[in-house]
Amino acid sequence: MTLSGENILLFGSILLFISILSSKTSFRFGLPALILFLVVGMLAGSEGPGGVYFDDPKISQFMGVIALTFILFSGGLETKFESIRPVLKNGLALSTLGVLVTALVVGVFTSYIMNFTFVEGLLLGAIVSATDAAAVFSILRTRNIGLKGNLRPLLEFESGSNDPMAFFLTISFITLVNQPETPLIVLIPRFLWGMTLGAAVGFGSGKLMVFTVNRINLDVAGLYPVLVTAFMFFTVSFADALGGNGFLAVYVAAIILGNNNLIHKKSLFRFFDGMGWLMQIVMFLTLGLLVFPSRMVPIIWEGILVSLVLMFIARPLAVFLMLIRSKDLNFRKKLFLSWVGLRGASPIVFATYPLIANVHYADTIFNLVFFISVSSVLLQGSTIAWVARKLHVDVPQKVKRKFPLDLDLRDESKSELIELDIPEESIASGKHVVQLMLPKTSMIVLIHRDGKYISPTGETVITPGDHMLVLADNKESADVIRDRFGVGH
Repeated sequence: MTLSGENILLFGSILLFISILSSKTSFRFGLPALILFLVVGMLAGSEGPGGVYFDDPKISQFMGVIALTFILFSGGLETKFESIRPVLKNGLALSTLGVLVTALVVGVFTSYIMNFTFVEGLLLGAIVSATDAAAVFSILRTRNIGLKGNLRPLLEFESGSNDPMAFFLTISFITLVNQPETPLIVLIPRFLWGMTLGAAVGFGSGKLMVFTVNRINLDVAGLYPVLVTAFMFFTVSFADALGGNGFLAVYVAAIILGNNNLIHKKSLFRFFDGMGWLMQIVMFLTLGLLVFPSRMVPIIWEGILVSLVLMFIARPLAVFLMLIRSKDLNFRKKLFLSWVGLRGASPIVFATYPLIANVHYADTIFNLVFFISVSSVLLQGSTIAWVARKLHVDVPQKVKRKFPLDLDLRDESKSELIELDIPEESIASGKHVVQLMLPKTSMIVLIHRDGKYISPTGETVITPGDHMLVLADNKESADVIRDRFGVGH
């Protein structure tokens, strides 16, 4: 079967239906849904019952980059400053030097057991060096795995921020393979410039998004997600055009956006959460279509060996070296961090770059990366909850947080509902809710106005005579809320 303009939508919608239905099976049997998305794509491919011939790395790479952009942006939106601040130092160490250590160990081992040059081995190591954001976000969040301390924010921050380093190493080693005369020293300033510029563009773009979304006053609420999507693609492409790292830029921009008061914030979060899942499915389906299972048979033993080295030597070595001075993380927590080094779709997307660059052994590298990623998600992804229990780093079910995530309430806080009547002279009168800068852990639940009940959004205007119900997570927040509305304590 050949894809065409007439059948691609029909065929694509059928694959989406099958993938979504298969995800219910995956949750029931404890398998990561991402694996089943890949399997569906492989079954639909040229060597499966579907018989769809697809062998275009450029299209796969293009789809993968778009999908990764959405996934990183969605993950960044849900990353709270309060959660990443305590893990920032450790997270940056793992996402930069930790990625480099992993790449070096895998590269040396690969060049030893296979007919690869040292630089070709390092190229493979670079491609599989980063934990996959799609795999980590989806497994931790869909399984509702509760972890002690700062393990979860550390894992999510690392997986969201280490793709830029892996991408830089991949492009650098492709350059060294194709142009051996290139001095290694010239790559270091390129890396520093790319990361610095990417972070700067992301920060500026995030601030611009917040300013624009809260002041543009669009007549149609459905256009706000479209506006933010346009900003998202502009951020990643503008950073790339300047020589910065686009993946880092879009992740930083999303963190800035998600940690500010916004009009239609909940609807924006829901939109990008849905788009993140759609892009995960599309990415894994596309990569599944690209794979020819028969081509992996000759490298299966090498794939097993490299996978074992990555899981049991390279990743643990990187974790323990980077966190050697961390007093907050004991041996069991470091061991758990070592095990949750999930590889997924992003390494497979990065593996398309050597194919397009006509690197020697590019086909072998791609098949190895695919095998390593599948085995990682299948083995590590399906055992995360079990390993957490065995290492005693999980939170027992009975003490897990019961409050909605949108409220971001602390377990030990004493929440209270406040009833407020807005007087004529209130300083909040005439202001939009988003302009009041209420505490992030509070929310206006309901407004009674002119005999009607209103569920407010960020653009709702406060008027004199409003009777409202506000949720606060502690006494300090309640005092701040009263001050914002100009109501006595």
